[in-house]
Amino acid sequence: MKKTIIDLFESSVEKYGKKTFLLEKRHHAFQPTTYAETKEQALEVGAGLASLGIRPKDKVAILAEGSNGWIISELGIFYAGAISVPLSVKLEESNDLLFRLRHAEVKALFVSKQQLPKIRRIRAELPELEQIIVLGHIPLESGETAYGMLKRLGRDYLAGHKEEFLKIGQAIRNDDYATITYTSGTTADPKGVVLTHRNYTANVEQSLSRIDIPSSYRTLIILPLDHCFAHVVGFYIMIACGASVATVQIGATPMETLKNIPQNIREVKPNFLLSVPALAKNFRKNIETSIRAKGRFTERLFDFALRTAYIYNQDGYHKGKGWRILLAPVVGLFDLVLFRKVREAFGGSLEFFVGGGALLDSELQRFFYAIGIPMFQGYGLSEATPVISTNSPKYHWHKFGSSGKILEPLDLKILDEEGRELPRGQKGEIVIRGENVMAGYWKNPDATAATVRNGWLHTGDMGYVSEDDFLYVLGRFKSLLIASDGEKYSPEGMEEAIVDKSPFIDQIIIYNNQSPFTGAIVVPNRDALRRELDARDIREGRAAGGGGPPPPGGPATGTGPDTGRTTRYRPPAGGSTHTAPRRGRRDRRRSGGRDVRKASAQVPSAPDAGLAPDLLDAGQALDQLQGHAQLVVAGQLFRGIVTLLAARGLLAAIGVLQMAAQVLLAQQDAGLVGVFFTRTLEGDLQVGHDALGL
Repeated sequence: MKKTIIDLFESSVEKYGKKTFLLEKRHHAFQPTTYAETKEQALEVGAGLASLGIRPKDKVAILAEGSNGWIISELGIFYAGAISVPLSVKLEESNDLLFRLRHAEVKALFVSKQQLPKIRRIRAELPELEQIIVLGHIPLESGETAYGMLKRLGRDYLAGHKEEFLKIGQAIRNDDYATITYTSGTTADPKGVVLTHRNYTANVEQSLSRIDIPSSYRTLIILPLDHCFAHVVGFYIMIACGASVATVQIGATPMETLKNIPQNIREVKPNFLLSVPALAKNFRKNIETSIRAKGRFTERLFDFALRTAYIYNQDGYHKGKGWRILLAPVVGLFDLVLFRKVREAFGGSLEFFVGGGALLDSELQRFFYAIGIPMFQGYGLSEATPVISTNSPKYHWHKFGSSGKILEPLDLKILDEEGRELPRGQKGEIVIRGENVMAGYWKNPDATAATVRNGWLHTGDMGYVSEDDFLYVLGRFKSLLIASDGEKYSPEGMEEAIVDKSPFIDQIIIYNNQSPFTGAIVVPNRDALRRELDARDIREGRAAGGGGPPPPGGPATGTGPDTGRTTRYRPPAGGSTHTAPRRGRRDRRRSGGRDVRKASAQVPSAPDAGLAPDLLDAGQALDQLQGHAQLVVAGQLFRGIVTLLAARGLLAAIGVLQMAAQVLLAQQDAGLVGVFFTRTLEGDLQVGHDALGL
């Protein structure tokens, strides 16, 4: 049966023609565009392209912020029988754009006025690019056509060729290419993922096997529209269900656009939102900042309410089971008094988030579940159009830490390194088969053959399926850490466990490149550290127990926070000393067959790298450290010996971070990098070691 994107759209136009499809803010309010009006405009765009010489199977790119024009332009591209090439507005380097536009053989381009300068800089290097259609009002140069003019050309073309033009869209078949979506290309040239019309419509059908979207629902698309996650879940599912889609008001700058999001959420009152981890963290940060602004009593009450909800909810799947049912009235009261008011900031109608893009740590899932806006983690990749599994409210199909239930119809199996299928509960490579599997990589048959074998898409991700049919994704095989006994560990799992257990860690990267020692770089949560410093009344670089950090480059002693004993740490001869935490009963762990303490002794002392000699301003030290950590990441200096140190006590932790930055700077030329892992609360130290498996 023929099921193209055009078929999907026209079927919904017949059912929901007079209903609002698109919402866009104009003249200080969101204005509706119905399904029927959207089709009319899409036909005008498609006919306009045809009048300019665009023919079926030509490639037409879109480089623009999310808007009605973006969605209508892509539908118009399909009506013209062409292939859409969505491009990220985050592409700043000319080479990144040049590669994609040349590689995809783009013949026409829709571009917003904000992105137009990028194209003008490289226009002369794109001889195959024949047409540039500009979204937004801006003075045009030669070879550029206004979006409004394109639609006028389309109306004129339809006046004389409507029947002929409509046959183009009707002639599209399931296996015809719909989009070429480029991967990030972090280690090589980006790969163009070719997705067919049936890939998209099949993934819409599969996704709706796990989640219900009433036609009354609204969403505000915050994520970039160029990714197929936004395509499928953001507007193609909405089209299938007759629901409404709003886009964020575009500002004069990207920052202004971001600032419009909270206000737009309150105006649109969405029923669900798409989210990624970075966005979820920002939402939580804003919520907690607002709570703290209301005073210490409200903050403590909110924290107590959260802890109570965490106990009651457990992992989501076992919510309120057993004796915890007794907490239901208390949780309900907290929801009425506190959490409901938080939800009002999201418009008052928000029922859930759909999470994608990257693994979402369990703590964030617990938080949003507690306040009554569950964040349902899903799993997928562009090559699968993209959704493979998802948690959902349907039939209580959700469990924190999992990627939810596998979509239907979709075949999934877990394979070992020899390609043998593994039973439930055993981890291996996730492999899938279904109508959502890509057609291949554009002009890259070798990569296609390596990824899709006998119809099965080899994802390159490690995971397992539990006995209750939940999929758990552990990380990329390429990023696995391999111990001396051959056992493989996922750094993503470690990183999630560590961030989950300490509010003082904002970001962490675990690293081991065939080294006997595993290390980490930590980006501390500056706000959380400041609040804890204030709460403990720690001032001018001295901890409450007298165990402040030592000055760089000189001897130091400190008092352990739990024993009162002073311990010293001695590097090789000629080096300086500094305070080390007392080692607990399980602190002596092994990684790759050697002791972490031995590794620590191999890091040479560093001369003063220009950091503050004392921590009179802890924030300044953190600022400096974060800058150096970013420098190390950018320079890809993770090689040689890496060191793992654990520190208790807030200022002791900051002191270790400061010294870590000195080592990082001092060892750049030698290629020897010391990476220090810090803990900041009693109790976190042991958790950190357990999570790392050291």
